[in-house]
Amino acid sequence: MRYSEMLLPTIRELPSEAEVISHQLMLRAGMIRRLANGVYSYLPFGYRALRKVEKIVREEMDKAGAQEMLMPMMQPAELWQESGRWQYYGKELFRLRDRNDRDICLAPTHEEVITDIIRKEIKTYRHLPRNFYQIQTKFRDEVRPRFGVMRCREFIMKDAYSFDVSHAGLDVSYQKMYAAYCAIFSHCGLKYRAVEADTGSIGGSSSHEFMVMAQSGESEVVYCSSCNYAANMEKAEVPKPSFEQMPDASFAPAPMKEVHTPNVRTIDDICTFLGVSPCVVVKTLIMLVDGKPIAILIRGDCELNEIKLKNYLACSELELAGEATIRSVANSPSGFVGAVGIKCRVIGDYSLLGISNAVMGANKEDYHIVGVNRGRDYFIEEFADLRVVKLGDVCPCCGKPINIARGIEVGHIFKLGVKYSEKLGASFLDAEGEEQMMVMGCYGIGIGRTVAASIEQNHDENGIIWPLAIAPFEVIITTVNINDAKSACCSEKLYTELLAAGIDVLWDERDERAGVKFNDADLLGIPIRITIGPKKIAAGVVEIRERKSGAITEVKLENARSVIMKMKQEALSQ
Repeated sequence: MRYSEMLLPTIRELPSEAEVISHQLMLRAGMIRRLANGVYSYLPFGYRALRKVEKIVREEMDKAGAQEMLMPMMQPAELWQESGRWQYYGKELFRLRDRNDRDICLAPTHEEVITDIIRKEIKTYRHLPRNFYQIQTKFRDEVRPRFGVMRCREFIMKDAYSFDVSHAGLDVSYQKMYAAYCAIFSHCGLKYRAVEADTGSIGGSSSHEFMVMAQSGESEVVYCSSCNYAANMEKAEVPKPSFEQMPDASFAPAPMKEVHTPNVRTIDDICTFLGVSPCVVVKTLIMLVDGKPIAILIRGDCELNEIKLKNYLACSELELAGEATIRSVANSPSGFVGAVGIKCRVIGDYSLLGISNAVMGANKEDYHIVGVNRGRDYFIEEFADLRVVKLGDVCPCCGKPINIARGIEVGHIFKLGVKYSEKLGASFLDAEGEEQMMVMGCYGIGIGRTVAASIEQNHDENGIIWPLAIAPFEVIITTVNINDAKSACCSEKLYTELLAAGIDVLWDERDERAGVKFNDADLLGIPIRITIGPKKIAAGVVEIRERKSGAITEVKLENARSVIMKMKQEALSQ
């Protein structure tokens, strides 16, 4: 492609609307343009990167035995009502009505549609297992679209769905997709980790997120350097203590007493006022769980993980209780709630095991109580892992210290089990002629997110640094002075040779200053730049520069094609 013929509007200034590096650079490099809040057009340069990622995805999905298909973006409400997700999915679901007043949604995902197809087309175990995938536009009405194409309302996703005769079969299909995803992201040149994750609105028994590691990532990843354990912050486990720490023989419980604590409401205020550590403060949170009050107790220096609590209680709705509910179960104003005398189910986090002579709210305005001991003064019916993991915690697998880093989710795989097949009646006849439910998995990759995540991970102060496998162009030829006849002639000859050799090449033959061209080349991040200038070409040589390392090599013009071919082969084999 000749630069002068391409729609490639680069921007020098930093776009004010962009919050993260990938958004800034995708706008500056002429990859995307905003149409509406959370809705973007991909311009030719950006679309080429998308197509590169799609090509890698297709190769690995096909290699894993999945079959490509295409399903409608518009889905009838009846299917979603049948699965129970029409209301459960919430406001993120784009809903509309056709001229016959029928409810329709714009697809955020395709579990219902693929299950409907398969329940009609597959009736026997002989036609299982099967895996189907598509690459298609999805729609989600995000409450706060941000970060450019990383969290938007219209996006391109690869989604796949497997159907098996058993859970053991699903394990095999799941592992195939896990391996395929590792191959995809490795081929894309990304540093990533597969982490255990919550299944969210998709549902199922277990899932893994594939996270590209980047400081700007919106998600926190918990991982162990001593073993393979990794999980996102929602899912990360805190192991139960191997035994409950008990006071030694000389321990004497302190008497419980009220202390006047005027205007003391926060943990920091309590610790300062009473001169205690947050490790001996017990927070009492009254939660409404499917409309019923439950008291959750957790140590003062810990934070409740509501996803863990929701999964532990297997509830649909979870929220902090209001003032009226708090008074009904604790006879207390909010801010001074304690567990002594409370009238509801009480669940404690593991962090409370071993705490003695604790501090907690006195269920009385401007008062706390000290010297509180479990079993004597208050009772906890059950313990569970309910808190957010933090540095200093240990790995639930090997007991070594955990680490926390930031990452960008680019893929997610789920073991759905029979969640959708039971509700939609996707059954088959087994070898004995008995009806069984198909066991499902689903597997998604954000194509645009993968492109953006690559930029977050690969850039410098001058612009993008593309991994060669997903670079919109592999090579850029920069002709320093297009008005120099020999430079122009040699540039065009090399350009033609590289195209014939299957190299994706952009020829910058614009009549612009050399500095402008070099700055644009760095901004665009094309992995290899060939510079052809009057002085060097007079000596029969060209300059080859690697974008990532900055290394410069001079080669004879007649050897340039073979050198580039070798560089490409080496880059793709790493």
